[in-house]
Amino acid sequence: MIDHNNTTDGLVYPPSPIKEHIDLLHGRRIPDSYRWLEEIDSIQTKEWIEAQNKLSSHYLTTIPAYQVIHQRLQDLWNYEKFGVPFRRGDRFFFTRHDGLQNQPVLYWTTSLEDKPHVLLDPNQLSEDGTVALTGYAVSEDGKRLAYGLSSSGSDWQEWHLREVESGDDLKDFLKWVKFSGASWTHDGQGFFYSRYDEPKEGVAYKGANYYHKLYYHRIGTSQSVDELVYERPDYKEWGFNGHVTEDGCYLIITVWKGTDRENGIFYKDLRQKKSKVVELLNEFDAHYTFISNDCSRFYFLTDYNAPFSKVIAIDITDPDRSNWKEIIPEAADVLQNVSLVGNMFIAAYLHDAHSRVLVLDKTGRVVRNVKLPTIGTVYGFDGRRVDQETFYFFTGFTTPGTIYRYDIKTGQSTALWVPKVNFDPDEYVTEQVFYASKDGTQVPMFICHKKELKRDGNTPTYLYGYGGFGAALTPAFSVSNLVWMEMGGIYVQASLRGGSEYGKPWHEAGMKLNRQNVFDDFIAAAEWLIESGYTSTPKLAIGGGSNGGLLVGTCMTQRPDLFGACLIRVGVLDMLRFHKFTIGWAWISDYGSPENREEFDALYAYSPYHNLHRGTIYPATLITTGDHDDRVFPGHSFKFAAALQSVQRGDAPVLIRIDTKAGHGMGKPIDKLIEEQTACWAFIAKNLAMRID
Repeated sequence: MIDHNNTTDGLVYPPSPIKEHIDLLHGRRIPDSYRWLEEIDSIQTKEWIEAQNKLSSHYLTTIPAYQVIHQRLQDLWNYEKFGVPFRRGDRFFFTRHDGLQNQPVLYWTTSLEDKPHVLLDPNQLSEDGTVALTGYAVSEDGKRLAYGLSSSGSDWQEWHLREVESGDDLKDFLKWVKFSGASWTHDGQGFFYSRYDEPKEGVAYKGANYYHKLYYHRIGTSQSVDELVYERPDYKEWGFNGHVTEDGCYLIITVWKGTDRENGIFYKDLRQKKSKVVELLNEFDAHYTFISNDCSRFYFLTDYNAPFSKVIAIDITDPDRSNWKEIIPEAADVLQNVSLVGNMFIAAYLHDAHSRVLVLDKTGRVVRNVKLPTIGTVYGFDGRRVDQETFYFFTGFTTPGTIYRYDIKTGQSTALWVPKVNFDPDEYVTEQVFYASKDGTQVPMFICHKKELKRDGNTPTYLYGYGGFGAALTPAFSVSNLVWMEMGGIYVQASLRGGSEYGKPWHEAGMKLNRQNVFDDFIAAAEWLIESGYTSTPKLAIGGGSNGGLLVGTCMTQRPDLFGACLIRVGVLDMLRFHKFTIGWAWISDYGSPENREEFDALYAYSPYHNLHRGTIYPATLITTGDHDDRVFPGHSFKFAAALQSVQRGDAPVLIRIDTKAGHGMGKPIDKLIEEQTACWAFIAKNLAMRID
């Protein structure tokens, strides 16, 4: 059967055959007419992708503002970008973009004031920039590099080894690595890493990932003889991350269960051959992050009996909970990250969704505040116990990411690398407001725009959100958002429940059966912007990616009357089958399980794919995904696009843009980022009737 209701705004959509398929779930008959689009490598699906891309490409590239937007994005993106440097042995290591390079280059130097040496340039590994450096670790003496490469945006990594001084690669080659870094033993002879078994042919980008395993690779040997350090065949969902302590004495094994924030901590004594793995924290009752250790005294950041988190010490020779020592108590702000550098704790807090940083001594006594330039976001402050300096990255909505050197003894911050972007930050303002959600909860929201804004309800506005997995949305510089504001638009970022802006309670208020709160928060943000005179429905666009794509898909199906345009990027859109693909099962901790009747009812009630109704006038919608997305299976986007094109009643277009040789976003080349963002802003500009000079 062919659906012939496929024309809007003069667009003739490619045919999307409706094929009868019924799932029986908890006594309900659930139709899935576009199940065939889950076969992403079939000839029929490939022809559908080609036809959809042809349609969307013609529509987008013929928008008058397209070339203007593309050029401005290129101009502004062309600036130096630096990663936070770190020290190993007598060398510093850091990444740098020269401007429009597709991938950042890894450098080393013995002095940050000298000209650095290129250690690894991923831009030389592919003509189109689709091979990315997605992980690396340097040995303690700074002489060897283990590095992971990803192709076409896949989560799968291949790892190699390189001599730092010569830049020569060794013969070592590791495959089927995913969700893993590397951690060297202090003798420099090898490193720990995690991997899955080789998948069956044809399912590498679709099949579910289970049975993660922790290995040790010794330099100069084949991967086939790597030592299996730890596995749990009795718990197929468990994943492992191995980290060697700074003193080289222990291997810390963080045990995770998907995206569940509650985790375990095991350890292995590396001083004893064939020592057993000890299950130090195995109740999965809280989130634990290992910070550092003094011999047998282990320091952890945890939310155990502390929703806003604290730092504790556990002596592994007497680990009973009654003997745990509180070092940094829970505070009124969320304690987000802690490092131990120069024998000082450096603690980064979230205060109303932006950063503040304290330095404390080993007893937990506050020594000083770290003075930050303005409201923004900070990360870094890594280093070793003997270091007397550390480095951090600071950014804000109109502050490009700047690298600072921090003197631990004096508390002095010095700008090390300040990017030069061709714009005047003084032309823009950022305000933070608090609005009431449907149930009265006060939700923070940042509003950014040019000065002298006229609040007459006619300003094009882009509202962005995420709201899930305990991820906090904080201020950050974005060339894309800057171009939007230059175009005369307002950029708005809402800190929805489901994130961690206010600790564990804020996250749990948006999980599982509470997930409707997230959508209510976003809808309330849109209503507040309209009621406050910033914008109006015809001038309001919403956007989000991944879990944020679910957010947009749900809100546009629940309130299609509220928005003028929608951007759905790599979205989770079929909430009854998300757990069937790649790592989707891991999201059950946040979404709930379709196998559970009560949670199924909640998921089915808001699942975007299942809540599209024929004859409804939906906002103009652009859906984007990558054909190699093995994080959020692209079948989500394919099925939703086909269904939405079928039921759309108004003239508003429904387009899908499928990027080839691209994945969920990790390692995406700069030129692809610019092309995608150009398409998004051009689509919004046209459908919000935005004037671009």
